[in-house]
Amino acid sequence: MHLDVLDLRNFYYRSALGRSAQHVIRSELTELWPEAKGQTVAGYGFAVPMLRPYLPDARRVIGLMPGPQGVMPWPPQLPNVSVLCEETNWPISTGQIDKLVVMHGLETSENPSALLDECWRVLGPGGRVIFIVPNRAGLWSRSDNTPFGYGRPYSMSQLEAQLRRHQFVTERSVSALYQPPSHKRIWRKFTAFMERVGHNLPVVKAGGVLIVEASKQSVAPISGLRETVKRPLKALEGMAAPVPGTAGARGVPRTKNDT
Repeated sequence: MHLDVLDLRNFYYRSALGRSAQHVIRSELTELWPEAKGQTVAGYGFAVPMLRPYLPDARRVIGLMPGPQGVMPWPPQLPNVSVLCEETNWPISTGQIDKLVVMHGLETSENPSALLDECWRVLGPGGRVIFIVPNRAGLWSRSDNTPFGYGRPYSMSQLEAQLRRHQFVTERSVSALYQPPSHKRIWRKFTAFMERVGHNLPVVKAGGVLIVEASKQSVAPISGLRETVKRPLKALEGMAAPVPGTAGARGVPRTKNDT
């Protein structure tokens, strides 16, 4: 079940906890992807808060928002790049996306398998995707104070296994949001410290979200040799079949009695 776009907007843009979460996740994203100059960047779900760093230099930025969630114009005071779309049928040609960010899309999808297939379809050769999902072992997936408390949380092994089934190769993974999912102001003072300490902890035990970068795995084309073996050249076509006992048949030595 997708959350309403207004609830997501209010969390990320109008609450201190949401703005802090936005800053932390976006910092991790830009660490993995420092730039996207001349590339086409897309976000699915409610990923637009993560896309702002790529607006100046990317060839194109697209914010895809699923119908059950709803859509809002983004970015503010700039030409709109967000579009309402069907969950598993995006208005993007095959192989057109260089970088894709999925946040609040996979864990809330009613058909995650078809959604992953659509992610794979739109990525071009060498394309990369980052999935940002709630960590099953983290505190954020257990709290209704944030959007990460809704949908299906993942463990790292569960997410990687699901990606493999859909021809994605995991490249890098990190965890983030080590601060408690609390709206109390006191926790904002320790956010930077907790994030630094959290990175030294096992990824499956502390972070509120998992951030996984994956690449599109393409099936190698069938070689020409394999195709030739499937259709062997019939070099002996047109030659008469040897008659058993016939003298002089190729490969049968002649004897004195044959002369």
